[in-house]
Amino acid sequence: MVQQAIELRNVSKKRRSRTIGPLNLNFPQGYITALVGQNGSGKSTLLHMLLQLTFPEEGEILWFEQQHKAGLPLELRQSIAYVPETPLTEENYWTSDEAAEFRRHWYPSWDHSYFQELQDKFEVPRGAKLGKMSKGERRKFEIAAALASRPRLLLLDEPSSGLDPFAWKSMIESIRKYMDESDATVVISTHIVEEVRRLADFIVLMHRGQLLGMAEKDSLFGSWSEVWVGVQDEEELRGLAAELPGAQQFALETPGVASFITQQFNQNEKRIQDLGVKVIKSRSLELDEILSLWTQGHRPILIDQKRGD
Repeated sequence: MVQQAIELRNVSKKRRSRTIGPLNLNFPQGYITALVGQNGSGKSTLLHMLLQLTFPEEGEILWFEQQHKAGLPLELRQSIAYVPETPLTEENYWTSDEAAEFRRHWYPSWDHSYFQELQDKFEVPRGAKLGKMSKGERRKFEIAAALASRPRLLLLDEPSSGLDPFAWKSMIESIRKYMDESDATVVISTHIVEEVRRLADFIVLMHRGQLLGMAEKDSLFGSWSEVWVGVQDEEELRGLAAELPGAQQFALETPGVASFITQQFNQNEKRIQDLGVKVIKSRSLELDEILSLWTQGHRPILIDQKRGD
């Protein structure tokens, strides 16, 4: 069985404009889970509850099978690293090395040589105060410091914010390398689809405070297809739509050619041909298109989060 790093059971949190939840969700240990959703969907609130920066009104959260209503114990806090979307101001007057010196006293597993290696790789300015750095430079320091603490649980809120394409690629490579070397669990909140595609093992989709579901990322690829077929007229197209109840967005593209979107096209292709309809071509939808359909209520086949290895 896959061990769960974090479990949320009927968790709800009231905000000014909406209620987040109820959330029933497991984050598998040793994997990267991406929280995806529009601004205001509840992603940052969820991360804050995992850190106990805010507390749910209802439900319970378990960290590594333990519940800590009275506060996270020091040993657990020291195994969690967090990169917020907006850096804290307390370190603004320190250089990266001065901030690292402070952090190494907080994290028993701090790896200073690894931090220096990441600073060089990310080209973090050594003598500049953190508050004077550009947004991207500060971001690179935050990511380097988070990884250098050798966390058991790494929480990243929009980690690529402010990064140029070269720094973004270095960040992706570094997180992947760290995952290969450890049994860490990563939860990343992002709206960058390519980041999800490159990093995530699992995707959690949130929309307007509600959990729409969790899916294994690889299972989403190829799950939806756009298909073009030859039809004589709209009547034939309506007949085809009646035979494919799971398909949608039927439209006549040009005279004699129609298109639609369907799940599991490989299973439906023979059925379409048996109806006497010619398949002209098809393409698998991109991840962002699949997520958009999911948000509209067209759910993919979801995984069993408690499945075995």
